[in-house]
Amino acid sequence: MIPFRWFSLAVAAALFTVVSPALAEGAAPGPAANPALSTDLFYRMLLGDIALQRDHPDVAAKAYIDAARDAKDPRLAARATEIAIASRDRNLVQDAASLWARLAPDAERPKQVLAALAKGGNRGAIPLSEASEAMRDRIARVLSEAALSGEGVGGVFLQLNSLFSQRADPQATLTLITELAKPYPKSPEAHYAVALAAYRAGATSEAANAIAIGEADRALELQPGWDRAAVLKGEILARKSPQAKIEWLRSFLAKEPYSNAAAGALAQMYIDEHRLADARALMQKLWDHEPESRDLEFAVAGIALQMKDYAAAEKLFTDLKKAGYSEPGTMDLYLAEIAEDQKQYAKAIERYQAIKAGDRAWIAKLRIGALYGKEGKLDEAKRWLSGLDATTGEQKIQVAQAEAQVLREAGDDAGAYKVLEGALAAHPDSPDLIYDLAMVAEKLDRVDEAETRLKHLVTLKPNDAQALNALGYTLVDRTNRANEGYALIERAHKLAPDDPFILDSMGWALYRLGRLDEAQAYLQRALDSRSDAEIAAHLGEVLWRKGDRERARALWSAQLAEHPDNAVLKETVHRLEPQ
Repeated sequence: MIPFRWFSLAVAAALFTVVSPALAEGAAPGPAANPALSTDLFYRMLLGDIALQRDHPDVAAKAYIDAARDAKDPRLAARATEIAIASRDRNLVQDAASLWARLAPDAERPKQVLAALAKGGNRGAIPLSEASEAMRDRIARVLSEAALSGEGVGGVFLQLNSLFSQRADPQATLTLITELAKPYPKSPEAHYAVALAAYRAGATSEAANAIAIGEADRALELQPGWDRAAVLKGEILARKSPQAKIEWLRSFLAKEPYSNAAAGALAQMYIDEHRLADARALMQKLWDHEPESRDLEFAVAGIALQMKDYAAAEKLFTDLKKAGYSEPGTMDLYLAEIAEDQKQYAKAIERYQAIKAGDRAWIAKLRIGALYGKEGKLDEAKRWLSGLDATTGEQKIQVAQAEAQVLREAGDDAGAYKVLEGALAAHPDSPDLIYDLAMVAEKLDRVDEAETRLKHLVTLKPNDAQALNALGYTLVDRTNRANEGYALIERAHKLAPDDPFILDSMGWALYRLGRLDEAQAYLQRALDSRSDAEIAAHLGEVLWRKGDRERARALWSAQLAEHPDNAVLKETVHRLEPQ
């Protein structure tokens, strides 16, 4: 499947409480694309916001890095980089800036950050290549002085891993930190530092993973109830299986029921496993224990929104707005999204109009144009969007995408093509415009043009999973070159192995190649990851061809009840069961 980008980008941005607007991919394709935000992506942003407000920039940076990687959004990567710099964790800075550089090859700032890291910058961080005997002795001396001063060595050990460049040999880092920790067997932080180094080395070493578990356990023996060590142990166990991590965190919370860090990690796992009710119950329990915490109220509200419990979500976000929680306009965006989800478009427009300043105001203006279109007021939508004060090239591109999407939803693919073609003439190397124009060309049966534009996009972004997937899916679905398309989709799958749209494309390609059992497995994984009408259409067709027609009918019926106008689903059902 090929996700059509623009519509979901705006919706995702409307949900994120970030300083700069956020972009996330994920809407189903087609003229009547439904806005949808990846639950996992939403929750990563939620955790990032909470961590920032609790003054945990390291946790926030990791959440933003994961969100940026999922959304393929350079602005999220930029945000992640600045937070990582504030956290003074060199590994996080390296991760964030490298991701930013990949997503925005022309941006100067990530290059500057990476150059500073290469020179040993980032506020004194030390690359392991400099880990000579002199440096080892210097760290040992700092530890000794800390122990003698009465301050203790814990603070030094907690910062130790962040001193070394991610590009260094993880095994060498582990060896060094293990040596430094030996004189302090009673320090839980020393064991934690070794556990963290072993975890990082464990990506390629089972022995290192075993060391990591043992050292984390020793840290917890010395300091029972230490949630930082408990969360690290959960990450180590997750390499074995998600269930192992869940079971460990649940056992820890049985003894430490109000550990916010452990509960947050477990809630994230529940989100990953699509257990939203469990995640909500967990955060509600924390909030009941700490009723004055607006952060926890916000977490509960966000999960309620994802569960489509709109009444509860609206009540909580309204309360947060009255309390002045977060930056101005943030809660208005959530409240507008609630109205929009319920097709209360006039109310949603009113709420978006209440947002007057900042990046959120720009997001709101774009959404107002989209909602005029949903109300069938096409002329008003076009007038509104053409009247926006777009000053940057990026904003001008977003306005063109918004107008094209309004036209697509109205069934005017030719009009959308004209708008995007004009915008691309002004911004010829915009990946988003190339992608969107290719998608509209395909809808207009200009398959050769769609292929040409997508090949150009792959040339511009050869390691972009979505570009590879779009080209591969087009070849599989619209030409007789299924093998060629499958090879491209395989490349995309290696880059983004859990992306539900790419899993769907893998399944559909395998179906076209006659490999029905493999096709069913991929499509089932895709549907388990994301309930989507087009994925359901594809899985149902595979089941139908395999003779499991009752299950196919049940699957289609359930999706038609929720998405009665989905073009791909309707075409599939009518083609296979015309009566």
